[in-house]
Amino acid sequence: MLIILAHRRRSVVHIAVTAHPTALWTAQQLREAFPEDAAPRYLIHDRDQAFAAFAITASGMGIRELCTAPRSPWQNGYVGRFIGSIRRECLDHMIVVNETGLSRILTRYLAYYHHSRTHLSVAKDSPAPRPISPPELGTVIALPEVGGLHHRYDRRAA
Repeated sequence: MLIILAHRRRSVVHIAVTAHPTALWTAQQLREAFPEDAAPRYLIHDRDQAFAAFAITASGMGIRELCTAPRSPWQNGYVGRFIGSIRRECLDHMIVVNETGLSRILTRYLAYYHHSRTHLSVAKDSPAPRPISPPELGTVIALPEVGGLHHRYDRRAA
């Protein structure tokens, strides 16, 4: 699984799944994540060999690469925290059979993550800001997400 996360609002820019990550596959995912002039200035990643082709692709896109030190996952803590959240809140409760199933599960989890899951680092909001429903709109109801694994609570008129 390859995850590209924007630090500002902790939003996932791109996620891809493969059983056999190669340097060419990883470089292609970088091109797909940032079309045209949407590339960030910096990209932090570890020293995995799957990132070997990143250097040429990233420099061509105007991205400066920053590699973490060996055996130092704390240097990319936002992604580490996100991976832990996926494991604890989603994958520990499901059986993944293949790449297609994992992609489907991650798509549903990302919709929940971006629109419903609150984050302390963004003032208890979700990465995609959401409106606050006033009490006048009705009672609070639970809306199931990620196949009922999580819920979003919203107000609806009775």
